[in-house]
Amino acid sequence: MSSTLAGRPGRAARQHRPAPAAPGRTRRRTPNGPYRLTAASGLGLGVALVWFSALALVPLIAVLVETSVGGWPAFVAAVTQPQTAAALTLTVTQALGVTAVNVVMGTLVAWVLVRDRFPGKRLLEVLIDIPFALPTIVAGLVLLALYGPSGPLGIDVANTRAAVFLAFLFVTLPFVVRSVQPVLAELDRDVEEAAASLGATRSTTFRRVVLPALAPAITAGAALSFARAISEYGALVLLSGNLPMRTEVGSVRILSYLENGQPEQAAAVASVLLLVSLLVIATIQLLQRRVARRG
Repeated sequence: MSSTLAGRPGRAARQHRPAPAAPGRTRRRTPNGPYRLTAASGLGLGVALVWFSALALVPLIAVLVETSVGGWPAFVAAVTQPQTAAALTLTVTQALGVTAVNVVMGTLVAWVLVRDRFPGKRLLEVLIDIPFALPTIVAGLVLLALYGPSGPLGIDVANTRAAVFLAFLFVTLPFVVRSVQPVLAELDRDVEEAAASLGATRSTTFRRVVLPALAPAITAGAALSFARAISEYGALVLLSGNLPMRTEVGSVRILSYLENGQPEQAAAVASVLLLVSLLVIATIQLLQRRVARRG
């Protein structure tokens, strides 16, 4: 009899047994369980995927399909053509250089705006967003008026590679600043003070405490900066002169192919720019994770 009682669950165990889920109700994800979307969440996910596909995914696939029309030999011939190769090389190298400058200077400007107080701070806040507000062709006209042959500054970079770098730098300035600024503003100063009280120098505190916290924002701004620079057209078309083998960039080369009735070659150049952009963004993300892990 004792063995029979031992094999049966007690009254307390029966009382604490979890009640079965009500039929027809959708359960959310448990800590160790599978994902189960509610009807509203599923509808929202479907709408988001359709919207993203219509705006980004389908056009990208169309570019890749257009690239594959002529086959691999036509693709290689298009991107290795000397004028096209020079335009791609110039675009990528200048975009990488501008991104490196923006990482340093954008973080510095964000630091000054958050940590310092000085006259004209609000004016500087407004001026940083000017590249966002100006149409790109207007930005190109402004740059030509300032740094052209008759510019008031006495600096003439028209029709040179410096013009490409300057145009890229102008249109990408706000990305790192606006990405880092809110994160830096929310950063807890007590952690820095604690590190200083333990004997850490300012450089050590920045490298081991501040930089890992800012790394995601910096990398996000760098990725946006590179993607914006590699596709720029309007801000540099007036200042650079679009000289073949010298100041012509990838976006101008794509337009030239389209004007000449060569959409396959234009799609090939666009595919290369897309691939390079994805590789650079992935590399930036890996660097960000390494910096955060070391911090």
